[in-house]
Amino acid sequence: ALEKLEAGFKKNDPAKVFAKAQLEMQEDPRKALATLEQLDLSKVMAPVADEARTQRAMLHLMLGEVSLARQLADNVDLKRQQDPRSRAMMAAIVSEAWARSGQAKKAIETLDVFDLTDAQLEPLRPQIYRSYAYAYAHTNRLKDLRRALRRMLDIDVRLLGGFLMKKTHPLLQKEARRLVEQSGAVPRQIHVQRPRG
Repeated sequence: ALEKLEAGFKKNDPAKVFAKAQLEMQEDPRKALATLEQLDLSKVMAPVADEARTQRAMLHLMLGEVSLARQLADNVDLKRQQDPRSRAMMAAIVSEAWARSGQAKKAIETLDVFDLTDAQLEPLRPQIYRSYAYAYAHTNRLKDLRRALRRMLDIDVRLLGGFLMKKTHPLLQKEARRLVEQSGAVPRQIHVQRPRG
């Protein structure tokens, strides 16, 4: 697939760069980042530059590099995106970067614009709920956090796995672990009492 891409497009064609990064993302997020960084954001149309910023922010978030994601997110203008699905996807990534770097209220306001009952947003719901989960954890909205996590669990229990990593917000980690254990997807941790003496 990568060879076909190389043959079919000009060197820094944005469509080629995005497609190549998508393929690399599965194996090596760092390589995908390097590919996206080849795009000169000052030379492409503004909506394309925003898409590149958002994709790069998503990779930085995957790698736990929140401050780098935040710098990119702050330069994305969601109003430039005409396609509702693209706008929702970008909003979810940008909001996650904000939620994880001290702007959780702004993240919630951004996400609240979208109607999650809209059928065309269905494929994006996991990403949107993930962003909500971070934002609710960082604003201590426990009931809303639990609701967002339960919605993710209903889609696929594996979606909660990302919250069980070390650097996750403690409240989010605790609630995600509780739900995963309740679902029976992983055995509860067994605490063995060691005999004294």
